[in-house]
Amino acid sequence: MAIAEEVRRKVHGGERLTREEGIALLRDGELLELAELADAVRRRLHPEGIVTYIIDRNINYTNVCNAQCAFCAFYRDLPAQDGYVLNRRELAQKIEETMALGGRQLLLQGGLHPDLGIEFYEELFRWIKQNYPIWIHGLSPAEVKHVCKVSGLTTEQCLVRMRDAGLDSIPGGGAEILSDRVRKIIGIAKGTTAEWLEVMEVAHRIGMRTTATMMFGHVETLEERIDHLLHLRELQDRTGGFTAFIAWTFQPENTALAGDELSSFQYLRTLAVSRLMLDNFRSVQASWVTQGGKIGQVSLRFGANDFGSLMIEENVVSAAGAAFHLTEAEIARSIQDAGFVPKRRTMHYEIVGDPYCWSHATPQMPAPRHVLPVVSAR
Repeated sequence: MAIAEEVRRKVHGGERLTREEGIALLRDGELLELAELADAVRRRLHPEGIVTYIIDRNINYTNVCNAQCAFCAFYRDLPAQDGYVLNRRELAQKIEETMALGGRQLLLQGGLHPDLGIEFYEELFRWIKQNYPIWIHGLSPAEVKHVCKVSGLTTEQCLVRMRDAGLDSIPGGGAEILSDRVRKIIGIAKGTTAEWLEVMEVAHRIGMRTTATMMFGHVETLEERIDHLLHLRELQDRTGGFTAFIAWTFQPENTALAGDELSSFQYLRTLAVSRLMLDNFRSVQASWVTQGGKIGQVSLRFGANDFGSLMIEENVVSAAGAAFHLTEAEIARSIQDAGFVPKRRTMHYEIVGDPYCWSHATPQMPAPRHVLPVVSAR
């Protein structure tokens, strides 16, 4: 269905869309029109024609978890024989491999381990910072609330101690869908919508930046997807602490929920509507890890301005069936072939240089000689 002229006018004028308009776009908006509008927003916010990505490693320090989320194929209960907590030697090897590939950041996440309290994390963060000059982007809000419970701390007490020990920023994992109806179905101990938002708001208040996420395509309604975006938009209005939004589709293989994975068209529709609704977010990531490199490229014309992470290591999504892998050269080529200039970035979206492969350019991956032209938004 063609998009209403009033919605088009509001998007091009930088005006905020309503809940009802978002639901209508998600349900009935014509796909290529959604792409046109989302791309216009991307061009307005990022007219320089650059698409960024980051070199980091997703280290899952433990797979022991008592949340028992129905969508997860990664967690293990105690006393499972294949449950683990990484030791310092294993962590050191992973960190050194990451830095050797130009990595500047660790995405450090794990399960809700019943025996790990605040002291474990303080010692872990201090050990990393004392030995390696690397950014720690770690712990989901669910993990933070779990540590609060284990250690008898308030959210602010917990986050201040973690920040002072070396935690730099917090990923948006565990948001899934910010609807308590959905959360009761998919995660026994995942926590409420209010708890997820509280952790993020407190983190922003004490000076930490975070990302926001959405995993969709399981038991949520279209209305709940839009309400999720509105929760994020409202918190961003208050704090301005989110650096980016990342959405990906539920991977049903090997999970208790099972079911069918959403199509790439459905992913692109939700991505575009997310870009239109989140008018106070500067950056939106493509999810090549769940969609593959080709749809990752297409995402750059559906509102995304970032290609996410090289993802040197990824365990949770791959355990549920995702099997896409890209090298840095392939990421850079994907971005370039889509008509953009690839640049490495930090978690705060500071540009830190060209792809490493460009300094070792080959006929298969030549460095561009100029910034590609950008068509201005209407």
